[in-house]
Amino acid sequence: MSRFKKPPTSKSRRQPKTAQAIYFDHKDVKTLSSHLNRYGQIESRYKTNLREMQQRHLSRAIKRARHLALLPFVNRN
Repeated sequence: MSRFKKPPTSKSRRQPKTAQAIYFDHKDVKTLSSHLNRYGQIESRYKTNLREMQQRHLSRAIKRARHLALLPFVNRN
């Protein structure tokens, strides 16, 4: 083994939560709002534990719901 090459660790590979495909519908406001923080921002991949493609689908669905006025752009507290 080369002295510059690191051995694989458990953190280097992230296992998905579920093996089944996750689909986000822009009309399902309850599910989408659970992935928003209290200021109305989309949570990061590391907080939602989603894969990269799933996070893209989630953010696209949230943006569509905002455009259709199903979700607010900003939460005012």
